[in-house]
Amino acid sequence: MHIPAWKRYLSYLVEIHLESASSEYNPHLYVSMRRGRYQLSTAHAVYSFEDLYTNFARAFEQCKLKELPGREALVLGLGLGSIPYILEKKQGMDFHVTAVEIDEVVIDLAYRYTLADLQSPIDMVCTDAEIFVSSTYQKYDLICMDVFLDDQIPGPFQQIEFLEQLSELLAPGGLLLFNVLALRISDRRRAERFFSQVFKAVFPQGTFVEVEFNWVLVNDQTMLR
Repeated sequence: MHIPAWKRYLSYLVEIHLESASSEYNPHLYVSMRRGRYQLSTAHAVYSFEDLYTNFARAFEQCKLKELPGREALVLGLGLGSIPYILEKKQGMDFHVTAVEIDEVVIDLAYRYTLADLQSPIDMVCTDAEIFVSSTYQKYDLICMDVFLDDQIPGPFQQIEFLEQLSELLAPGGLLLFNVLALRISDRRRAERFFSQVFKAVFPQGTFVEVEFNWVLVNDQTMLR
């Protein structure tokens, strides 16, 4: 997507609205430019913000990505493609990415605004992440779980059974990063319960990285620097 230079410069002063869209899953989608980056938002959440998507940008900085056994990555929840963007543009790593996104409108926006500028091979799968995880036998060295509907993680993804399936998909020595909201006190309490009662039940060596208004849960604390 070509954006005039003046709009890019102006976006460092004010947010520039580029387009709005809606879908069955996301009734309010907004693409804007802020600080020279594309941002995808809903009514209550930011889905994507290029390299300023701090949830994963900061988590990646604290992880031993270069020590992963291979370069197969699974991204559950695409947004505009911030996760593959950060891996390639900021971390300088060449992952083969399988991206799973249920919303065709989000996929279209990602291709038009971000993915066309990436060199990393990306296999796009338009389906429910729960269905994909329960039906694939591929092993992944890196799994990034970032599925939200607005500012909520759908219930099925908060169950032990789903985390056990993610564990089965991890290659030996692989890394799982699971993004949860921790904005309000109520969010933090839910995050604490999920981490202690569900996540740690499957990943007893797990920990988390606190990044502004989110926690990124990590399957193994030894994977952090």
